[in-house]
Amino acid sequence: MPKLLTSTQAAQYERDGFVSPLRVMSLEDASRYRARFEHYEAANGGWYEQSKGQKIYLVQTWVAELVSDPRVLDAVEDVLGPDLMCWGVSLFVKEARSPGYVSWHQDSTYWGLSEPAVVTAWVALSPATCQSGCMKMLPGSQNLDQVAHHDTLHRDNLLTRGQEIAMEVDETRSVACPLEPGEISLHNIRTVHASEPNRSDDRRIGVAIRYIAPRVRQVASERDSAWLVRGEDRFGNFVHERPPKADMDPEALAERDRVMALRQGVLYRDVKGKPAHTDL
Repeated sequence: MPKLLTSTQAAQYERDGFVSPLRVMSLEDASRYRARFEHYEAANGGWYEQSKGQKIYLVQTWVAELVSDPRVLDAVEDVLGPDLMCWGVSLFVKEARSPGYVSWHQDSTYWGLSEPAVVTAWVALSPATCQSGCMKMLPGSQNLDQVAHHDTLHRDNLLTRGQEIAMEVDETRSVACPLEPGEISLHNIRTVHASEPNRSDDRRIGVAIRYIAPRVRQVASERDSAWLVRGEDRFGNFVHERPPKADMDPEALAERDRVMALRQGVLYRDVKGKPAHTDL
């Protein structure tokens, strides 16, 4: 039996490659996470330069708590199974009235992972509305193989390489996924998705948590790492990570830097030009 999803929601994920919205915490809990994020941001001179993108949960306790929250894990387990590892986290922050956007893409394009047993839980810490640039999904696109992408390296594109899928996307088939704070969406690594700029008067703050089944392998590098957050790892394909003892713990910082050097070698292999976002 599903732990958090209804049978209808689980069937939607299988059919469409995503399900949204799912309530995993109260508005008050989401507000507290937002406050901790903005405190971290103020204390470190901005979130972008200090976050080192995908591994912020190794150095910030609020992210580690969010990644391992049983309510989030229950939702992910319903679509990925009982054994779960966190492979990465991306902060997607669109300032009010800012031009930042995300082009149509598949997450799987440059991650170097062996199979699509990978799910993103996108957690809203502020309202993600059509006006503020919520995600939009292309139903059924998780059934596509890996589609070719081209790099735009556009400064306003929030993706690592500004990558854009090399196929025509029928916008009339897309489905918007608005979320209230404390709600999440789940989508498969192959699901084609995008988001538009934030035209609202509030920041749009999203935490995209990447969960993998332990059988997945990193095929583009050695000694990639992940955090076993539920169940067991019977495969040993990743170095096991540990959550931080405290914010910006020196030991955790050193491990974060090691992993990010490896991870950026994967994300930016064969890139032609200078990426605008080298830490996402």
